[in-house]
Amino acid sequence: MPFSMWGESISADQSLYTASQVRELDRLAIASGLSGFELMSRAGLAAFREMQQRWPDHSPIEIFCGGGNNGGDGYIIAALAAEHGLPVNVWALADPLSLKGDAALAMRAAIDAGVLVRDWEGECPAPKGLVVDAMLGTGLRGAVREKYAQAIAVINGCGAPVLAIDVPSGLCSDTGRRLGIAVHASVTISFIGRKRGLYTLDGVDCSGEAVFDSLSVPRGVYQQLKQQGAEKIEQLNCASMLAQWGARPRNSHKGMFGHVLVIGGDLGMAGAALLAATAAARSGAGLISCATRSEHVAAFNTARPEIMAHGVNVIEDILPLLAKASVLVIGPGLGQDAWGHTLLKAALASDKPVVLDADALNIIAVEPKLLHFHRGARILTPHPGEAARLLDCSTAELQADRFASVLALRDKYQATVLLKGAGTVIADAQEASPIYLNSGGNPGMASGGMGDVLSGIIAAFLAQDHHPVFATCLAAAVHVAAADCAAKFGERGMLASDVIDNLRGVINGYAAVS
Repeated sequence: MPFSMWGESISADQSLYTASQVRELDRLAIASGLSGFELMSRAGLAAFREMQQRWPDHSPIEIFCGGGNNGGDGYIIAALAAEHGLPVNVWALADPLSLKGDAALAMRAAIDAGVLVRDWEGECPAPKGLVVDAMLGTGLRGAVREKYAQAIAVINGCGAPVLAIDVPSGLCSDTGRRLGIAVHASVTISFIGRKRGLYTLDGVDCSGEAVFDSLSVPRGVYQQLKQQGAEKIEQLNCASMLAQWGARPRNSHKGMFGHVLVIGGDLGMAGAALLAATAAARSGAGLISCATRSEHVAAFNTARPEIMAHGVNVIEDILPLLAKASVLVIGPGLGQDAWGHTLLKAALASDKPVVLDADALNIIAVEPKLLHFHRGARILTPHPGEAARLLDCSTAELQADRFASVLALRDKYQATVLLKGAGTVIADAQEASPIYLNSGGNPGMASGGMGDVLSGIIAAFLAQDHHPVFATCLAAAVHVAAADCAAKFGERGMLASDVIDNLRGVINGYAAVS
């Protein structure tokens, strides 16, 4: 399937935006005939309806308002609450008289509705109340200032549910990084454009459930931003991508669905290669081979007889296996000694499409010139530690902006790159393509072997003639969907093999995915 066929099917409301892009959407919406105050009023009403639907019995409503338009949204909510006869407290973190423009109009509407606005002086919300975080919004770049940090700490410790407006205060809306301290919301309602920081790094913990309201901004506004050539980030949808795959022909045979060769499993690390090979088999590849240490062949044949396990001790042993394969996975359990180094060099010289993971990435980080041998499609799947080594930086520097980091990896290694972590980000080898973000998954995936499973899934989809970035995106989405299915028995104690057990149901539509 050509990439463009599925790329065009992702609707505008699945796009993710930076703060500056949302400001431009605001400007374009106002230019289309909507006033700024009308947009603010719509945002306040959407938030009010959300909290009434979710927490109708929580009282009082405790609204923390800052000094910008985010605070203006809070004042609109306060006015609506008062008009509905609900007890409401507004705690001002910025002098209400200093507000300007639409925010000042919103504050006046709250006062006219009978809302008492008080300066916050350390008051703690009632545990049975409802907190609305309308303090800092999307404009925050530096560390949270002391007074706001104190309010965030009080909110986080009060025990009441929290609705964050647009973005939890203290979270960078562009990167998902906590800027010192951030509100831990129960729900975050985002307006006009989904803020990309809600879906990766610290954002997945701070935002709680992320919901969205476009405020009925005309669709043409989004098209205008697109025409400006703004950087695109698209959120993946597993169900949508699977729907485009279609059924297999009735006269199918195994030769139609590719031959995956997994290379790895040095002494003491056979399990990694076996997990990758098993995941490839469960993901629909027609044939699966594994090149591993001779000592492991018997165990492989016992554990998974559908996989053709081959003992490889010298380079001559792997050459005929490379010739027969259509896609390679190298890295799971490979090790970084001479055996692994030799096999990696042979794999790259074959020019077959290759998925590179684990120790293959660690070797390349030390010897990037090895990739000069390779002329085929390649997919890199680093976790943050491996990615930091590949970019010769610290993990903290890499995680500070995962979107910039995945682009840096793509550019340096001329590859499709999947940067693992909460809110996985994927960059196509083609520079004009969007960045893709995959949400979903759960903390049970923080266990050994999950990355090996993902590598096997990617290779299987690549072997079934999918474009490299489609194979990578679909594999990432299927991987977390299967993990979420496995979590029905709880997150603690989840194994990589539990994810494998759920792959077939997800891929074939027998498990609910989003």
